[in-house]
Amino acid sequence: MLREVMEAMEVLESPHASGDDVAAWLRRWGAEEVRVVRVNGEAGSTDFVKVRIPGQGRGPTLGVIGRLGGVGARPSRLGLVSDADGAIVALACAAKLVRMASSGDVLPGDVLVATHICPNAPIIPHDPAPFMDAPVDMGTMNQYEVDPRMEAILSVDATKGNWVINRRGFAISPTVKEGYILRASEDLLEIMRYVTGEPPVVFPITTQDITPYGNGIHHLNSILQPATATAAPVVGVATTAAIPVPGCATGANHPLDLELAARFCVEVAKAFTARACRFYDPEEFSRLLALYGPLSHLQTLGKA
Repeated sequence: MLREVMEAMEVLESPHASGDDVAAWLRRWGAEEVRVVRVNGEAGSTDFVKVRIPGQGRGPTLGVIGRLGGVGARPSRLGLVSDADGAIVALACAAKLVRMASSGDVLPGDVLVATHICPNAPIIPHDPAPFMDAPVDMGTMNQYEVDPRMEAILSVDATKGNWVINRRGFAISPTVKEGYILRASEDLLEIMRYVTGEPPVVFPITTQDITPYGNGIHHLNSILQPATATAAPVVGVATTAAIPVPGCATGANHPLDLELAARFCVEVAKAFTARACRFYDPEEFSRLLALYGPLSHLQTLGKA
């Protein structure tokens, strides 16, 4: 999938990159259902892009969300920033699935791919490396990117500004559902082994990482914020590095790593829509609810 990754990077690296540019690129691949919405916030504007790749109508719907603050940090930085990984992977995944469908390889179920495009997002302090902020708040991002039709979600985000996961490539999170951090999906681990040809890598998350932004608590990053806005199971797909890399760093998007992550998302889409991949065990989850009750309050901002 290097072609799709490289073309996505080329579309996004322009200082004038927009949702309309992305939509036009996806339509050249054969996409028919692409929606672009420009939203203004206190720190500027961004273009939300959502593309539906229709399936055969006999399988569940997968969501792939490219999470990021912005693809660029102009005027402070010129070019693509490390934080653009989420958008690159999600859009490359969309392009590949559209191309497959156009040639006759139609998945059993739909795939919805969503992200947002902002070439001049602000930079915010964060330890141990600065983050990219978004022009709009997290609630707005979830509103436009998390779709009620998504029955499971892969949330792709650059996760390099930390000392928690220190390995080049990509890693996945345990499954998060309605405030519960569940065990890592064995089906997803198997797909990861096949795609990378290496042992799978799971990055650790904490309870605070799955609470909403805005509560004054430290978060690893925004990779699991979609889990605060849905009852569907969510798994983070993190592009990673061996040392902390700021989200605003340029020249830090590694095409081969992004290709692996994008190919993983495509393979999960094939398996999940064919009902050959589970993000969690429903019986085990029901047992947890029966024993300990709901933890959905962790999806809220909590007590004042």
